[in-house]
Amino acid sequence: MPSVRVQVASYNIHRGVGRDGRYNPGRILRVLQEVNADIVALQEVDFPGPHPHHFLTWLAAQLGMTAVGGPVRTSAAGTYGNALLTRYPVRNVRRWDLSVGRHEPRGALAADMLCQGAMIHVVTTHLGLWPTERPRQATKLLEGLHVTEEELTILMGDLNEWQLWGKSLRVLRKVFGAPVSPPTFPTAWPLLALDRIWVSPRGALFEVHTHQSRLSRTASDHLPVKAEIRFESVHGTGSVMREDYEPTPTSSTGCGRSML
Repeated sequence: MPSVRVQVASYNIHRGVGRDGRYNPGRILRVLQEVNADIVALQEVDFPGPHPHHFLTWLAAQLGMTAVGGPVRTSAAGTYGNALLTRYPVRNVRRWDLSVGRHEPRGALAADMLCQGAMIHVVTTHLGLWPTERPRQATKLLEGLHVTEEELTILMGDLNEWQLWGKSLRVLRKVFGAPVSPPTFPTAWPLLALDRIWVSPRGALFEVHTHQSRLSRTASDHLPVKAEIRFESVHGTGSVMREDYEPTPTSSTGCGRSML
């Protein structure tokens, strides 16, 4: 019976633009080095240039991790969306559209990872700004996840929900419960718990906290949120997500915290 113990984090990087208005991807890299998580969910990732994974590939190479991109919106200026960074082998990837009407495009990115002998399911998303769209996005997200108590599912991201009893949170609590969610926004004086980590089964989530340092309070308008996850896997392998999509590889070939 595989036993999983993993550090995860979620971070809205604000396209690499800090509180001072400067675009500085190096600061984002240094914050991620401080956080030192095994799996990181990123939102508001801006991929400048002709290759859609330019910035993400650079981050992964610097951190010794594997990158998976989840583009949501593409324009002449580049690609924008969500991403995952991981120290574990990626087996399957799925991306799906959560957009509602004429609101800004939104999406979710999910990856199966072989973590310490168990297959785990990691999902990141960035829900919309409008209260009317978020519950619909949360419902669609759950419909695509097929969450079970026998397999570990980790949902991380910027839910854009600042009300304690917002409808989107109520939708997600039916499956994931109500985990501790420290305030992450704005970095100068965190008041709102916009960035959250949800885990199924619920008892697998431990030690949720924000990462606060001089650098993290400057590099973005959101603080990273980090958690430790512990899980006893009933099944060593298994997958609920399938798509023919290749993650962006780096020189990393194994798993574990020694890769950095």
